[in-house]
Amino acid sequence: MGCMMAYNYDLFMVSAGNFTWHVAAIVLGSLLMARVVAIANQKGGVGKTTTAVNLAASLAAAERRVLLVDADPQANSSSGVGHPGFSVELTLYDALVNECSLEDTVLPTDLEYLSLVPANADLSGAEVELPQVDDRSQRLSQVLSSVLDRYDYVLIDCPPSLNALTVNALCAADSVLIPLQCEFYALEGLSRLVDTIARVRGSWNPSLAIEGILFCMFDARTNLSREVAAEVRSHFPDKVYQTVIPRNIRLGESPSHGKPILLYDPVSRGCQSYLQLAQEVIDRGAPNAP
Repeated sequence: MGCMMAYNYDLFMVSAGNFTWHVAAIVLGSLLMARVVAIANQKGGVGKTTTAVNLAASLAAAERRVLLVDADPQANSSSGVGHPGFSVELTLYDALVNECSLEDTVLPTDLEYLSLVPANADLSGAEVELPQVDDRSQRLSQVLSSVLDRYDYVLIDCPPSLNALTVNALCAADSVLIPLQCEFYALEGLSRLVDTIARVRGSWNPSLAIEGILFCMFDARTNLSREVAAEVRSHFPDKVYQTVIPRNIRLGESPSHGKPILLYDPVSRGCQSYLQLAQEVIDRGAPNAP
């Protein structure tokens, strides 16, 4: 996870008398590994899976290599990119519990740069079985480690609850992207999630950060939406994305066709918003970003 140091070897020639030596010059550099982002909110129905699927697709459209990991037994991210749970053989459950190689679970999608680790209902069993495994909170981090050098981003779609799968996702992640619906209880739910992130940071993953807060299903016509958005921005001024995801019928329709919005209706407001979000995510991760 994150960025690790590695060596780049440049061959150069050294001549000594009649001998030519090929000497490996070791130049210290950095080998960028995938940025692992958990997409989480302990409250359901806030646009978490919609964001996981469509941000992954939009990053892939920008030719970033993306692995979407479906860590929710409902398997909606899997079906949202064309792989419903009933149609897959090997899933994240097999990698976490049955010690199957994660590479064997990876499936292609209709987008060249987007791959999927699918889920199905079996994954609910992991919530019972993981607590019996050694290093149970680190299991997802361990299985992901073998593929991090193949991707630019790993996005983990978390369940809408704080369970063993969510804790594993937070322990494996570099950061957490929080989708938020601007409703009455939004701030209370956000406060609980921030507390959870702090506990995970204190116990298992000290570098875990908040990637950003994303307003989803946003309706600028309502006073409540505007008031909640203003309140969140006042508490997290540097974390709220400029992009907001509007309420959009086409976004709601695309999962039933097994497609991200990019492949279902690329000119819709929903699609354009997620493309804008992807660019913001890329820009925030740039070397000179604040």
